[in-house]
Amino acid sequence: MKKKRIFLATPTMHMEEQQYIGEAFDTNWIAPLGPNVNAFENKVAEYVGMPSSAALSSGTAALHLATILAGVKENDIVFVQSLTFAASVNPIRYEKAIPVFIDSERDTWNMDPAALRKAFEKYPHPAAVMVVHLYGTAANIDEIYSICQEHHVPLIEDAAESLGTTYKGKMTGTFGDYGIYSFNGNKIITTSGGGVLVAKKEKDVERARFLSQQARDPARHYQHSVIGYNYRMSNIVAGIGCGQMLHINEHIEKKHKIYNQYKEAFADIAEIEMNPLNRNSIDNNWLSCITVSRNSNVTPMQIMDALADENIETRPIWKPMQLQPIFKEFDFIQVEDGLSVSEDIFNRGLCLPSDIKNTDEDTQRVIQIVREQFGA
Repeated sequence: MKKKRIFLATPTMHMEEQQYIGEAFDTNWIAPLGPNVNAFENKVAEYVGMPSSAALSSGTAALHLATILAGVKENDIVFVQSLTFAASVNPIRYEKAIPVFIDSERDTWNMDPAALRKAFEKYPHPAAVMVVHLYGTAANIDEIYSICQEHHVPLIEDAAESLGTTYKGKMTGTFGDYGIYSFNGNKIITTSGGGVLVAKKEKDVERARFLSQQARDPARHYQHSVIGYNYRMSNIVAGIGCGQMLHINEHIEKKHKIYNQYKEAFADIAEIEMNPLNRNSIDNNWLSCITVSRNSNVTPMQIMDALADENIETRPIWKPMQLQPIFKEFDFIQVEDGLSVSEDIFNRGLCLPSDIKNTDEDTQRVIQIVREQFGA
């Protein structure tokens, strides 16, 4: 008999989502825009402590608009974190700009401020910097923002994975000039697919909304003076988000519990380390990850294979961007020579099941299989 499937991270629905969707059907607000979109924008903005937000079709769309708002043009250089998903980098290439990849620090797995300073020495005039809060762990964002301020360069925060994470009491995504969040199906809350952009200047949020609706000029006829995009969130999708926002803190608490269960369970195995949390933040623990020590006889692939044999889903750590075939021509900045921090984490790490619907028994099943690989 096939064993129960244990997932990495899937949507968790509640009854309130159906109420918002039902109202959209009842009032025939099915097309993009509508009361749910307005309400979702307000709920997200209030939650993160910003005056407004723009609800869009995806986190990638939000990053693309943030890149445009930052003034990035063809052949401009943009410093971007190397240890991330390709969606962080693709919008830079949409604008035919040049990414320069910045290595991670071990303390957070996020952009290394020392490597960022080194990048500025080599390339003094980038158009923007894009930092990522990986797996829900906050980057050392105040230091990174300070460096950007010194050089008068806009900062884009890719907080796709870190909605609800606070750094020194302030929400990630709200430190930089522009911040984005993702509501993909596997995120801390979901709209099935969608994203939100926030900005320090209200005019930038308004500009994002304008660009996301095909950049139609305020004329009675269809007139366009700049290139626009079909990036607006639909009223149905936003209804899911409105219901989900009611449960975000509950979801984060459950993610904390999962992380702590793993941490306690592996505390006696010297070869296992949990993904680090920022000592200055309360991270949302979107995904719980581990790395295996270099001298271990156990490999991440061995662990993933053992779990897969038991119908348990895992994921490798994001493959760093400087190792991706599509980005191999672009520069990479690291502090020390030799194996980079980002590649080392990729080589030794994996993401464990972090679905908040998994039961304690499910988590214990994962733990037992991982421990068995180390003879524990």
